[in-house]
Amino acid sequence: MTNVYVHGIGMTQFGTFVDKSMKELLLEACIQALEDAGNPKVDAVYVGNFMGGAIYNQEILGAIVANELGLGFIPTAKVEGACASGGIALRQGIMGILSGEYETVLVAGVEKMKHASTSDVTQAINAAMDNDSNEKQAGLTFPGFFGVLANRYFYETGASKKHLAMVALKNREHALNNPLAQFQKPATLDEIMNARIITNPLGLFDCSPMTDGAAALVISKKKSGVHIRSSAQSSGPTQMQDADDLLSIPAIRESGRLAYEKAGVGPEDIDVVEIHDCFSMTEVLAIEELSFFNKREGWKAVEEGRTKSTGDKPVNTSGGLLSRGHPIGATGIAQIYHLVRQLRGTAPNQVDGARLALAQNLGGTGSYSTVHILERV
Repeated sequence: MTNVYVHGIGMTQFGTFVDKSMKELLLEACIQALEDAGNPKVDAVYVGNFMGGAIYNQEILGAIVANELGLGFIPTAKVEGACASGGIALRQGIMGILSGEYETVLVAGVEKMKHASTSDVTQAINAAMDNDSNEKQAGLTFPGFFGVLANRYFYETGASKKHLAMVALKNREHALNNPLAQFQKPATLDEIMNARIITNPLGLFDCSPMTDGAAALVISKKKSGVHIRSSAQSSGPTQMQDADDLLSIPAIRESGRLAYEKAGVGPEDIDVVEIHDCFSMTEVLAIEELSFFNKREGWKAVEEGRTKSTGDKPVNTSGGLLSRGHPIGATGIAQIYHLVRQLRGTAPNQVDGARLALAQNLGGTGSYSTVHILERV
């Protein structure tokens, strides 16, 4: 177990912010986190960001935070790990504290996407694939990849498009109670089922949106009410053709196994979960890989309502990527933000008595995965 604790959290609303720059969003979240932590002395800054250089022409984000907030001449870094950039940035902050180099670290994540065209954002996102692979040259995209997995899952199980729609509906219903979520408009199962197809069988509601937003944390070796009980990271195949099993994402499975082992707990002990539902199909696979439900049976748990905020294994009570939004570099930090609120007892869709929480953040088609387990103390 680590001796690292969460002292402060901050998050902007997620959505479309024409009048706010990436820098403004990032600083807003950082200021909130620092104030929540009592404005401690910060020894280092890590910022998760994926495409700031590619579509916003802005790098050096760590140095910008330190300079603008008057944190002094401290070490800073921007961390890139595709959609897992935030989770990896948090892990780097944790490792810095565990090494003895730092006592207190500010970790943030940010992305500004809505100003750019869909084609430009898509091109930037596709940098998270192996661009020299045959499958990429043949036109494989992220929706295409997870669409293939969905069709295979339907073939091997009793699941159908309706079960994916149930995942999307659950997360939309959760988001309605989260004032920071991108989507605040109710939806129906029929609306989700009949929405425009992005790639068969995934419709518009099955795919996470483009989003602007930022989130931040202050972590320290000083004790607080939320303990980071474990941190783990794994890598996996970068090409679909290298997968031993299309319905397995080894990086999720291995990072989960390591996190459980380090924390000395099992999946049965986790009270509330935030996982990387970049697509509705991804949530179904992730709840299986993290051993919350048996392989090929996650769809049954969805059908039975077990992953709702009122179920026995609440998943994405924030609304998840599908409805809270997915500003790529900020997503992994936003997951922790929401889980800290759950453990503090102040979250939207509050889970009664939540004591142990798990966050899983995915990058690429399964290239990276981080898992963090938090504990209320």
